[in-house]
Amino acid sequence: MSATTAPNHGRVRRWWSHWATGGVDHDAVLRQIAEDSGWSGRYAFLIVISAAISLLGLLMPSVAVLIGAMLLSPLMMPIIGLGFAIATVDPREMRRAATALIAGALLAIALSVVCVALSPIQTITSEIAARTRPTLFDLLVALLSAIAGGYALIRGRGGTVVGVAIAIALMPPLVVVGFGIATLNWTVFAGSLLLFVTNAITIALTAALVARVYGFGAHLSPQHTGWQLVLFVVAVGLLAVPLGAALRQIAFEAVAQRQVRETISDRFPDASRLGQLDIDYDAQPIRIRAVVLTPRLDPAADRVLAADLRARLDRPIDVHVDQLRVAPEDNGVEAAQIARASSTAATRDADRQRRAIADLALVAGVDAASVRADAGARTLAATTAALPGLTLAGYRAIEARAAAALPQWTVRLAPPAEVAPPAVPIVAGVVDDEALGNAAWSSARRGQALLVDGGSAVQREAVATAIARRGGAATAGTAGGALRLRWSDEAPAAAGASPPDRDRTDPGSGAGGR
Repeated sequence: MSATTAPNHGRVRRWWSHWATGGVDHDAVLRQIAEDSGWSGRYAFLIVISAAISLLGLLMPSVAVLIGAMLLSPLMMPIIGLGFAIATVDPREMRRAATALIAGALLAIALSVVCVALSPIQTITSEIAARTRPTLFDLLVALLSAIAGGYALIRGRGGTVVGVAIAIALMPPLVVVGFGIATLNWTVFAGSLLLFVTNAITIALTAALVARVYGFGAHLSPQHTGWQLVLFVVAVGLLAVPLGAALRQIAFEAVAQRQVRETISDRFPDASRLGQLDIDYDAQPIRIRAVVLTPRLDPAADRVLAADLRARLDRPIDVHVDQLRVAPEDNGVEAAQIARASSTAATRDADRQRRAIADLALVAGVDAASVRADAGARTLAATTAALPGLTLAGYRAIEARAAAALPQWTVRLAPPAEVAPPAVPIVAGVVDDEALGNAAWSSARRGQALLVDGGSAVQREAVATAIARRGGAATAGTAGGALRLRWSDEAPAAAGASPPDRDRTDPGSGAGGR
């Protein structure tokens, strides 16, 4: 049997050497990888650009923007270079590639920490959250992608590496690491760091195995090959433990939610409805809170459901079901559901409002207590802190920035009282439109009229009318000199501008409110 196996094994090796590794220019591939895997000014520039684009894509959030960052993939080549250096046991190239990888990763993290710390937007978006719970699937994606990337480089199909970079997405997890540091959120930090380390180690070691299969490191002894295999198996095995546990937890949560819904629904009559379900898997015991709209109340529901779910899920369970008695023949179910949903969501709405107020206070440079909120009209209003040298156009830009950060709210930031009205330059007989817009915006935000002085009577009236059409309030003032604006000592009555408190409840007034 062994005599038959040996010739077959020899034929397979000769076939592989002839058809697979025979056409590979090993020296050329190693030279190409060495050129792209070290530190350089181009590499550092791509790190900065890729990290910045990734951060924008995570905060927006936008998958399209993230893909743009992945296309740059500056970290891919140092990792591949490290893998080929391991395959050939080249200490110099190992140090070179590892240095470039670590320095690039630290640069990306530092950049994201600074940008997030300076940004008013520090909300965990869906794209950020998606990179905080890596699972065994992420390891498998990295392994298969590394096989494709190594094959592409060896066979001269460099374009394939772009697709591999998109599949693995090395830069976004690093940026999320920086986000976790800047916001002191260690759950986000640990999860995203584990994802990046998983990708980097798996790619490097898998690339090393692919390189060995294609004849790189042919000068090495069987002992070297054995140690390389042991390194791969041990590293992947160690990474698989936490990733497998995370995957198991996610699978448990999906199954548990389905079983909780089924168990609660089966306990109550067919005419009942499950209005709301909240499950806290991190609590000990698991805490389940539900709202059921039912025509018949069940006093024993909590006790029976807890026992049933403990048996199904094999975990300690704490269940409390709020039962709302409704008449199925009228609209009582819908009315009760709406009322209950509003009541149970009040705390979360209050938290969101507090976060929005804090974000606006940060942008406006004021204390959160000075921000006026109208939850019904979804409006936030405040007077911006005075910034030396900043014009009305600058304060209007601050309002636009705040509105972009709080898209669920109508934001109204009034400029400080000491800011002078804009000049009204006339070019070719026409008053500058931007100046008129800034004047109208400031009048609407401050709830105060402007007086138009100077120029001719026709010009004063025309400028006042133009400001009023743009949502402000202005009247013709005194003659003499060039056209200029000044604040009126009293708020307008009939010009349409409203005081700040009333302005907050009118989302349609003013300019640039969103």
